[in-house]
Amino acid sequence: MPENKSKFLIPAVGAAVVVAGGIAAYMYFKSGPAGDISGALGSGKVVPNEAVMATYISTDPKVWAKLQEFGTNEAQQMVVKGLENFNKDVLKDSNISYEKDLQPWVGGVMLALLPSNPAKGVQNAQPPASEANNILIVVGIKDKVSALNFATKFNSQKGVTTKEMDYKGEKITEIAGKKSTPSYSAVLNNTYLVLAPQKQAVEHAIDTYKGEPSFATKEGANSLLTQGVDVENTIAQIYVPDYTDMVQKLSATNPQARQLPPQTLAQMKQVKSMVAAVGIDNAGVRMKAIANLDPQLVKFQYQNTPAKVVSQLPADTLGLMSGQGISSWWSAFVEQSKNYPELGQALLLMRDQLKLVNIDLDKEVFGWMNGEFALAAIPSTQGVLAPIGFGGAFLFHTSDRQTAETTFTKLDTLAKTQQINIAQRNISGKDVTEWQIPQQGALLAHGWLDQDTVFVAIGGPVADAISTPKAQSLDDSENFKAVTGSLQKPNGGYFYLDMDRTMSLLNRFAIAQNQPISPEATTILNSIRGLGVTATSPDKSTSKMEMLLALKPKTLKKNGSGDSLGF
Repeated sequence: MPENKSKFLIPAVGAAVVVAGGIAAYMYFKSGPAGDISGALGSGKVVPNEAVMATYISTDPKVWAKLQEFGTNEAQQMVVKGLENFNKDVLKDSNISYEKDLQPWVGGVMLALLPSNPAKGVQNAQPPASEANNILIVVGIKDKVSALNFATKFNSQKGVTTKEMDYKGEKITEIAGKKSTPSYSAVLNNTYLVLAPQKQAVEHAIDTYKGEPSFATKEGANSLLTQGVDVENTIAQIYVPDYTDMVQKLSATNPQARQLPPQTLAQMKQVKSMVAAVGIDNAGVRMKAIANLDPQLVKFQYQNTPAKVVSQLPADTLGLMSGQGISSWWSAFVEQSKNYPELGQALLLMRDQLKLVNIDLDKEVFGWMNGEFALAAIPSTQGVLAPIGFGGAFLFHTSDRQTAETTFTKLDTLAKTQQINIAQRNISGKDVTEWQIPQQGALLAHGWLDQDTVFVAIGGPVADAISTPKAQSLDDSENFKAVTGSLQKPNGGYFYLDMDRTMSLLNRFAIAQNQPISPEATTILNSIRGLGVTATSPDKSTSKMEMLLALKPKTLKKNGSGDSLGF
């Protein structure tokens, strides 16, 4: 190699090595857990395996920014104000700002619940109430430089005292303020910050970091952490690897909790583990939960419904709860009551009371309710329920019409003995029986919508709303589609709430009671379109639940030129 070239290449290569090393060092000090939901498994490796549950919260700004697509201008301003107040309350008496001092370096946050151990050698000893539920917080450090700057700034705060102690080669810091009890923290490999109100929890986290069994390796927990739940823009996930163990340990460390009876524990053992997630998608805030069940212990399994009952309700229905097979629910309840003496006694009393009026509780009340059912709230501005503004409707599909008719005949006869007038009315070709109260109108009505569907309506106008052919049914309404259309199908039924119509009633009650709803609460509620919940059991070992808090899309304001402006 020519000498002039070597003189050039050697310094150039050396400079390149120095630059590359500098970049690597910078990336080492800057990089860490990103803060999205993928960091849950890493955080779980720092949590001790005795943790009975853990929650991972994403700090990814892109995920939380999805919320900005919803709500009114006033609602958005309230959220901003709420965050400002949170900063003031949590970081009061300091010059620390979440946006400037915490957000740059805080990755995902895992909160783990560790049960405190009773005093050794003392049987049935209970820990102090302050120690009953021991919380461990694991914070991912995504920017080590910013974290170091924050630590320096925090330690220089007036009134903050720190004391360092060594534990197995790691530094634990005790932090105390003038008016606060001490808390403890440690930084592990400049990647995780662990905090707890009890020093023992931080010590256990250090032991876990150094190789002791972790929550991530706990039986059942690893699959929950790696698989999670499929929701868009996940903001939080909750992991319970052993449901029964969690309940037992939390009860054992709660001084006010009574010892759980064996029957209750047996009931809880139906659920083996559970994982849930909350995310934000184009419809609103969605939560999904999956419970892993013991198929040998499960007494009842959700039956999927064809949702025909929804099409039999009017479009202006305020709220709905629907499902399938009340008779199966009742059979499971009767079976379980055999293990609960008090429940068995109550069941026996109910049967005896109905026998006095010649009604068989099992056969004539619940036995024929073997199809779909719905309980609905329907607007009513006339009759007995006019002051309330709505009435109730029960719809039942049955394959045993004869038994159902026998039951209603007996109930009508019983009502007559209570000075209630029983009258017949025809509504749109359907024969309806009404229980009428003098000078007040119909309190209750019942009849058949078709061969297999019987209804019970609270209030005469509700009977009209159910029996009259509808211009639009509930399942065709835009609001019902928006709130429930994206929920899992098939399913075991719905819980549905129309927030706009519900707000109208709430305002009416509040004004009548001279206690109007606060402007802040009204603003938030007016941003909600509705609530939808459903559940299903794909098999006897799995139960799934899904809930959607449907939010209204963000409203845009017009400027003077007519251009739309966001906020």
